[in-house]
Amino acid sequence: MAQKLHLTLTTTLTLLEQFQTAITTSTSTSTSTPPPSFATETTSSAPEIKPKDALPLLSASALTLKSQITKLSLVTITSPFTAAAVQPVLTALNESVLPSLVTGALLITATEHTVAFRTEAHALTKLALTELAALLHEVQTISEKKTTELAQAEKDAVTVAAGRAWETCDALIDLAGKGVVGFVMRRVEQWRDLVRDAVGEIEEWDPDEEGDEFFDELLGEDHTGHQDEGGDSEDEDEDGEESAALHAQKKDTLRVLRPIAQVYPAIVTHRLKKTADAVAEVRTLEALMGCLREIPELVDEVAGALYEANPEKSLRFLGLAKEKAVAALQLVTLPWQGAGEDKFSAWAKTWLRVMNELSGSNDSGHGLG
Repeated sequence: MAQKLHLTLTTTLTLLEQFQTAITTSTSTSTSTPPPSFATETTSSAPEIKPKDALPLLSASALTLKSQITKLSLVTITSPFTAAAVQPVLTALNESVLPSLVTGALLITATEHTVAFRTEAHALTKLALTELAALLHEVQTISEKKTTELAQAEKDAVTVAAGRAWETCDALIDLAGKGVVGFVMRRVEQWRDLVRDAVGEIEEWDPDEEGDEFFDELLGEDHTGHQDEGGDSEDEDEDGEESAALHAQKKDTLRVLRPIAQVYPAIVTHRLKKTADAVAEVRTLEALMGCLREIPELVDEVAGALYEANPEKSLRFLGLAKEKAVAALQLVTLPWQGAGEDKFSAWAKTWLRVMNELSGSNDSGHGLG
């Protein structure tokens, strides 16, 4: 039995390496055609597995994997350790659980689920395989011992490895359960928080606090004492003009950034939350993420240029951020189902008109009710 267990463990670890390679290869290719299934069922009566089955299969397989990991960890740390208790778990992993999990992951394509979702699903699946391999190595070490009794440190190592594998399975189950739209919504909310933080920092920034006080203190009073009164007056005038310009630019910048920040919660509430995977258009989701993903970085550049008193650079990045926000809103102005305009469509048109006119007042803050 010990020899059989050794062979089965070796087989499982080899399969894990092969599955890792298969997922890596699939992720690096741009093809939209799902790869061959790893399912072991070969009868002609077996239903064909299609991309639409990917998420249910991935979720169910991850849940089953978590259950098998629980069994494996328990039979491993329960004294006395026996190969007969571990063997059935490994057989189940090799023959059904792992092939189903990897098949579910490989059925996820960029065309059907977006590039970002495929990347996330493949990364989590590979991590699950990695964590399972770590657990199996602990089991292998214990199986090669001459004694069947385990030290507490050995039990703890198995428990920790199982815990890490559980966490990854939970992440896979959550990803598959929420679907593509749920994944996009979570990403949009993350980008929304980044934009809000950046806008909040600009709001709190006082241009009058940015200056040469540090250098004046470093040079000491002797430096300032040698300035003639006329020079001091000219410097004060210049500082006053620069401060006024920075205050004005800060105000104008916030007039644009505040409505840009409104786009994120509006899209989440009135488009993504009301959309199922079956209705959403993948190309639109892809383009939407592309626009909303770039805005936080552009806003950071706007803020950095403001702090550096570089108005030209700040305006350039502000214009780019505005373009991305406009493009994002135009993508979802109409409902997914194409049933005509709704309340959000009217709000979006108002927002777009205000941004186009570069109104001096924050008229873009119309509520959606």
